[in-house]
Amino acid sequence: RNSPMIRTLTALLVAVAFSASLHATEINDVDIDDVLSAGNQELVLNGAGTRSKFFFDVYVAALYLKNSHDDAQAIIDADEPMAIRLYITSDLITSERMANSTRDGFVRSTDGNIAPIEDKIEELIKAFKDDIEEGDVFDLVYTPEAGVTVYKDGDVESSVQGLAFKKALFGIWLSDNPIQKSLRKALVNR
Repeated sequence: RNSPMIRTLTALLVAVAFSASLHATEINDVDIDDVLSAGNQELVLNGAGTRSKFFFDVYVAALYLKNSHDDAQAIIDADEPMAIRLYITSDLITSERMANSTRDGFVRSTDGNIAPIEDKIEELIKAFKDDIEEGDVFDLVYTPEAGVTVYKDGDVESSVQGLAFKKALFGIWLSDNPIQKSLRKALVNR
């Protein structure tokens, strides 16, 4: 028979091991979830990294896929559920800066050809209209049936249809001309 102390310690170790499996990755004091739900699909963490601007870390990004993958172009092109979660880690991020940065990212990911998706970009950017604060979490979730849905702290903020738009959006982080090469590498090289 095990003593109450041994049973308590065993239960504690099991709880710690279980919680560690839920947040196996930590970056800049942000616990990154290993799994994210997209519709009825469970997505797994593919990689995560920090977005820095002018020597300041502004957010932590995490890429979630159906199955781990290290080919950035294949991820961009895939018509399957996936998500990018942005953990805002700086009060330097404002609604205006987030909108402008997103527009710049689309210009980079489309080699300057945003005209075919310009209306959709503005629809997505509506997700950033309210004040953005350190600690906010944005989920940019793509499913073939619904397109891209943007959640801020769990609430739907905008939704945009189309695979071409999804490719341009994920290209912000994963294209050959990403917003930050070290972040691209962190998202695809686990």
